Order: sequence, then structure tokens, then C-alpha cells
Amino acid sequence: MYDLLVVGAGPYGLSLASHAAAAGLDVRVLGRPMATWLGHMPRGTLLDSPPWATNLSDPEGRWRLDVFRAFRGAALPDTGPLPLEVFTEYGLWFARNAVPPPDERTVTEVSPCRGGFEARTEDGETLATRTVALAVGLPPFAELPPALRGLPSALVSHSSDHAGLGRFRDRDVTVLGAGQSALETAALLAEQGSRVRLLARADRLRWNTAPLPGPRPWWHTAVAPHSALGRGWRNGFHAGRPDLFRRLPARTRARLAAGTGGPAGAWWLRERVERTVETLLGRELLSAREVPGGLRLETAGRQGGRQVLETGHLIAATGFRALRARLGLVSPGLRALLATGAGGAPEVGLDFESSYPGLFLAGPVTAADFGPAMRSVHGASFTADTLVRGVRRRLREGPAGWQAGAGRRGEMPDGARP
Repeated sequence: MYDLLVVGAGPYGLSLASHAAAAGLDVRVLGRPMATWLGHMPRGTLLDSPPWATNLSDPEGRWRLDVFRAFRGAALPDTGPLPLEVFTEYGLWFARNAVPPPDERTVTEVSPCRGGFEARTEDGETLATRTVALAVGLPPFAELPPALRGLPSALVSHSSDHAGLGRFRDRDVTVLGAGQSALETAALLAEQGSRVRLLARADRLRWNTAPLPGPRPWWHTAVAPHSALGRGWRNGFHAGRPDLFRRLPARTRARLAAGTGGPAGAWWLRERVERTVETLLGRELLSAREVPGGLRLETAGRQGGRQVLETGHLIAATGFRALRARLGLVSPGLRALLATGAGGAPEVGLDFESSYPGLFLAGPVTAADFGPAMRSVHGASFTADTLVRGVRRRLREGPAGWQAGAGRRGEMPDGARP
């Protein structure tokens, strides 16, 4: 029986495994390394976080992004944009060097058993473990507006469905949304020759400010400190103190998590969008229905008036909602025992343990409890260190600790390689 199974091998899962192995735990990580980044983001994507804030985490800091770039003989700029291809190559390098060899099989179900959990893999094998950490990333939580649900995937898709956009070359495409994903998807489509428009409720597009070049005077830093999440004291708090964020009242956490980092584009993307993409702003999508050749969309403006447009395909860059119900790989009985907070996300404690003893959560699913940093790679370092301490605490309590915790929260069922 393992001490810890990490389900998911993206930045959070790999960082967790690195910290757990260094702590002497018998850990196994399951999943294809960097699968979300390789299979759910279009080639040509650029990361909107600065390179210095895009490190995976190992306890000694040996396997940072700048070390990888030096190893490859390529310089690394202080500010973005960082190509997706570089970051995924870095993640695979980290997986080869900083963690026990990942088991690339997919986990289909996690269920409780006496003394811990069982994880069933895609080929039917069952692995037993005392604790589990789910680091499943964003794809399970993709959100589609009600008007688009039930339409065929040939006509409607989510932005996270695409590892490439080549199938839309020379086609008519509408992108729904006003955030980074929507704006970059639209720009990539336009640059490959698609006929693309951006449809959004927002009256105007918002753009993040470019980092200031060179050293900044102390008074600039005092007024607007720079952080992994951008400039300003609020962003600095979210990036630097997720531990304090977790101690805020639940309603305050929910408000801040929902209201921080709203739809906006990276500074380096603005010219690409404004030069090539048609924008239909201040329009609410009312309905969508299939017609010969594509979709007919009905929209309404803020000041009234309806507009109908037809398109060959709609890509919804409409974000993600970390709902408990979408943790599909958790068995129904176990999923029902997980306490939820505001918005339906599973709650986690101060060390990322869910309300069910021994089941830990990591990554964007924890943003409602630990803040917006959990939606970025930057949050992996705090998560890995804190969560592994929580796992060690849980393991020290032993079987009696599991039984006691279950009684309170829900009954326990019977040299670098190349």
C-alpha cells in the first residue's frame, strides 16, 4: 500500500510528487506528464505569466525553468511571453529528473477502502494507498453556457478541447468570451486564415499592463508592487500569502476569488487582436441552434435590440467551474461525502485536505479556499509544500486517525537525464 497516490501529472501533480518523494514517502504519480498542456491548448499559445513565476516546484529548487533553459543553452527573458512548447518541454524535463517515474495510465475511479483508498486504472488494475491527492487540472471543470449545451461537438466546443486549430483554417468561427483564452484563440485563428469574430458581454476589452523595463524606483514598488499575478497590493497578497487568504471568512474568500483577475488579455496580445479580429461587444448570447452549414446565434445588446448571426463553429472560451459534481473520477459515494463551499467547489482545510480524511485536492479546484494563485503555475510551490505536510500529518495519525476523522465527517465504508 502506497503512502500517497498523486492523480494527475501536470505542474501541481509533478510538484507534489517531487516534495513527497523528498520527504521519504512511498509515492506514485499517475497520469501522462503535462497532459493538459499538451492536449488541451493550441500550439502557438503563449503563457501570460512571467517566466520567473512559471517554475514547477522541488524542495531544493534544482529544477527551475531558468536551469532548464541554461541546460538547453537558451537564454530566458525576465518577462513573457513564454511559448507553450517551451513550457511543456520544461515540464517533461522536470518529470524525468525531479519525480519518481510517472505511471502514465489514466485513473478511472478513486474509492475509499479500510485504511485508505483504491484507485482503479484504465486497464483494470487497482492500487491501494493510504492517502490520495487529486491534481486533475482544469479540463474536467470546463463551463458551457446553457444556450450551448446539447449541441453537437462538430458545431460547438470549449476552448480547452483543442490542442490545435488547424481544422478551422479557412472556416468561419465565432469565439465567445473576453478573457485571455478567448482573445488568444481568436488571434491564432485569424493569423492562420480563419474568418473569426469575438462575441462578448463586455462593453470593452480589458488589457493587463506591461511590466516596466529595468529597475523601478522604490516609490513605484511601494505604490504598485509587482507579483506573479500582476501589479498591485491585492495581486501581491493573492500571490504571496495564500495561507492568509485561507483564513479569511468564507464569504470574503468567495467574493475575492470570483472578483479578482476578471476577463482580460495579456499586454503582448493586444495588437494582434485589434489588428485582425472583428469584435462584437456588449452582446448577450440568448440562443443557438443548428442550421444547414453551422449555427444560428441570437444575441441581445445591453441597450436592447436583438441580432442574429450565423457561423460555422463556435468556440466557447467561457472558463471553468470547479464543481464537486464534476469530479467524475471520484466514486459517487465518496463524492457525496465531500463538503462544498460557495459556488459548489469542494472545501479543503489549511493543508488542502478535503472533508473526507486522507483525500487531498490541489490546483484550480482549491482557488475558492486559497485564492487566485491556485489558478496559475505559481501556486504549485505553496501547494506542494503545504499539502505534503498535511499528508505526513494524516499518515502519523494512522488507522485510528482515519476512523476518528471519518466519524466526524462521514462514515468510513468497510546529473540531469536528457
